[in-house]
Amino acid sequence: MTTRTLTLAQIEELSFNALVGAGTSENGARSLARAVAAAERDGIKSHGLVYVPNYCEHVRCGKVIGKAEPQVSTPSASAVVVDAGSGFAHPAIDAGFEKLIELAKENGCAGLAIRNSYNCGVLGYHTERLAEQGLVALGFTNAPASIAPVGGKKPVVGTNPFSLATPDGQGGVAFVLDQSASVVAKSEIMMHARAGKEIPEGWALDADGNPTTDPDIALKGSMAPSGGYKGFGVGLVTEVLAAALSGATLGTQASPFSGTAGGPPKTGQFFFAINPQTFSGEAFAERITDLVASIEDQPEARLPGQRRLKNRAINDESEIEISAELLAKVEAFVS
Repeated sequence: MTTRTLTLAQIEELSFNALVGAGTSENGARSLARAVAAAERDGIKSHGLVYVPNYCEHVRCGKVIGKAEPQVSTPSASAVVVDAGSGFAHPAIDAGFEKLIELAKENGCAGLAIRNSYNCGVLGYHTERLAEQGLVALGFTNAPASIAPVGGKKPVVGTNPFSLATPDGQGGVAFVLDQSASVVAKSEIMMHARAGKEIPEGWALDADGNPTTDPDIALKGSMAPSGGYKGFGVGLVTEVLAAALSGATLGTQASPFSGTAGGPPKTGQFFFAINPQTFSGEAFAERITDLVASIEDQPEARLPGQRRLKNRAINDESEIEISAELLAKVEAFVS
């Protein structure tokens, strides 16, 4: 496979130019391009540059309104609501975070609901930014239905990730937990399908509820929930918060994130930000330090997100290899 190497800055700029070329506003394109570069930096290829052609195609076909302007409202002293207008989630989240951070620091805690948005990419990318502001952050995002309930065959909830990001009390981030209700993210199966590779058994089920290693059959069936019935329960919690509480579209009614059919998915996100100083003062930092130490003191144990940090350190020092085929697809959208 022929490859080229790019710096993180070049990846961001290429993504930005492709998105603008496809019809995205400069504000929305910059917000999304930063997230794409961050995913590449952390080694999360499934949400990195490989997703940019999909984003661009969806703008051109109207599945995403590229020039949508997020509408922000504050219905109470601790609540922020953003209507993304069928646009990208990233600029809507950025717009909501400005007020969410302020309200959480003032009031001790605050919530942000986002409706009518598109895939928000790596959820931990967003919660980590709140933790960098000294806030404990919980994030939830729903997705088109792909996980069937226990005993059922028809998908009801999506892979529905949730994330917890925790500040360390010293201006940094202690750890970021980011996991989906399914064994793996659906994008992983899509990447295997594009590469013509089998998926490991246990990742997905066919339309009859049987295990499959064929990614194409898996995409027509359902994702395997993480931890069996507990995974479906996690997906249900996220659906309540990210869809019902946000006033977004349920996963059963949302169009797929892949392909061009169905119009905007209009899914949602929910973030809850907590100022630890309000609740436990300096004790919070002490407890988090002790908690992290209890994990790191074990030779083979690792904190959630530690693999990303290792990739981040490597990619901060070197350029990133990108397939020439993928680069050609992205560059085709640059006007």
